[in-house]
Amino acid sequence: MIIYTGGTFDLFHAGHVNFLARCAQFGKVIVGLNTDQFVKNYKGKAPVCSYQERETVLLSCRYVDAVVENIGGADSRPVIEQVMPDVIAIGSDWARRDYYAQMNFDQDFLDDNEIGMLYLPYTQGISSTDIKARL
Repeated sequence: MIIYTGGTFDLFHAGHVNFLARCAQFGKVIVGLNTDQFVKNYKGKAPVCSYQERETVLLSCRYVDAVVENIGGADSRPVIEQVMPDVIAIGSDWARRDYYAQMNFDQDFLDDNEIGMLYLPYTQGISSTDIKARL
């Protein structure tokens, strides 16, 4: 089974590892990694680590099988169509937010492409934002 997840994965931390380990329990994990320019446009500032640095760290993680560039920016459909996963995995912190609007797809897109959605437990108490605040 191919598991897709997308994100920035800046300042790689234990929460990222926990999430990716859970993804790997279900199959081959492919990460759609956000570009520096997309992050800057979306968050108003560039990530701390460059795309190449974040990609290198992800590829060194035993739970990640491949990293692909999020070629669509705010529209995740192009990279999802490139990967053609069986399942999209996301953190449970998105369960009460409009993840579909965030990623620019709807349930019809998932159904048409026979893709399931999997919410995995969010690791409390750690995030890239938290790490930045500690500094």
